[in-house]
Amino acid sequence: MRNDHSTSVGPRLGARVRRLHPLDWLAGGLLLTGVVAAATGLLPAGPAQDQMRRIGPLLAFLATVIVLAELAGRAQVFDVVAAWVARAGRGRYPLLFALCVAFASLTTITLNLDTTAVLLTPVMLALAGRVGIAAVPLAMTTVWLANTASLLLPVSNLTNLLAAERVALSPTGLAAVMWLPQLAAIGVTALCLWVFYWRRGRRGADTYTPPPVPSPDDRVLLGVSSVACAGFLLAILVVDVPLWSASLVAMAVVVAAYAVRRRAELRLSLVPWRLLVLVPGMFLVVETVDAHGLHGLLVRALGSDDGLAGMLRTAGVGAGLANVLNNLPAYVAGEAVVPAGNHHQLLALLVGVNAGPLVTPWGSLATLLWFERCRWQGTRIGVRRFALTGLVLAVGATGAATCALALTV
Repeated sequence: MRNDHSTSVGPRLGARVRRLHPLDWLAGGLLLTGVVAAATGLLPAGPAQDQMRRIGPLLAFLATVIVLAELAGRAQVFDVVAAWVARAGRGRYPLLFALCVAFASLTTITLNLDTTAVLLTPVMLALAGRVGIAAVPLAMTTVWLANTASLLLPVSNLTNLLAAERVALSPTGLAAVMWLPQLAAIGVTALCLWVFYWRRGRRGADTYTPPPVPSPDDRVLLGVSSVACAGFLLAILVVDVPLWSASLVAMAVVVAAYAVRRRAELRLSLVPWRLLVLVPGMFLVVETVDAHGLHGLLVRALGSDDGLAGMLRTAGVGAGLANVLNNLPAYVAGEAVVPAGNHHQLLALLVGVNAGPLVTPWGSLATLLWFERCRWQGTRIGVRRFALTGLVLAVGATGAATCALALTV
């Protein structure tokens, strides 16, 4: 007699496998490769254990802040703010442009670049459809500032967390060093956005009609989520607590509110499983490659100059490597080469891997997620134009931010 349960498991499992995204396969492949390297001795046990201990707090932060941002998005926090931004523009494109730059920058700085890519992109594209604004300028504003506006705080980018740990800087300490490079990077980004995508000849209209502010489905959830996000930002700037604990508390508040108001929305799919698999896989694979030749190449490429020339060289190599590999493994590999006392050179590497990966779609995880969201929304992004305009911005933003860094350190 055939077991109906066992025969139904196979088709269900097969359907789930077929639904896996290419990024899921990439994440799983990287983790499997890293585990095999550690198990076979290609990656020595000591470095493997050190990397896993190091990224534990990063993974805790990543998981909690993404869940916080996802639930805040479902509570319409971003929709309401985006509508207010459009209304504040009063139908004038130059004013709307300035407000969109500020909105995308603030989201990236306070809630990290992946939040901007995952949650702000569909909000901006939906806003474009409602008010008749061309979608591509809004989309490019999101992806470029998701990368170039991620220099200021440890929360803004996982690479910042690693750099702040290495140079022993608190959130306020990092902000005190990076505020001018961050302004420079945003300024160059705004200039490139206007020239390449927002000016009259590109956007195709003189004015737009401001949309009404959406009525929230649940004002309690909107209020709780807004307060939790603001409290999270305040905690990391004012209180000396680990980032993961601040994001955990803020997430717990929002989850508790959802448990009372919309329990059905609390699902395991909220957890960013792909990222939690991808990040340790990247670390293990890069550590393995580093042990078998990459380290020597980077020693020669980066040098040991902690002055302006060395900073520019390091930032340029970091940006180039980020576009070839990905910004997170590029930072990890470069950090292992920079001498322990060369804090200026290390921060220049951070500038390169944050502001530079704008040429290839895989330069940063945020860019990959952004391409995926644009495809889902039906917005076509020309890869050739993306790469060419991104190259101009990568060179300009990385150079300007590195020179600004030399003035603040």
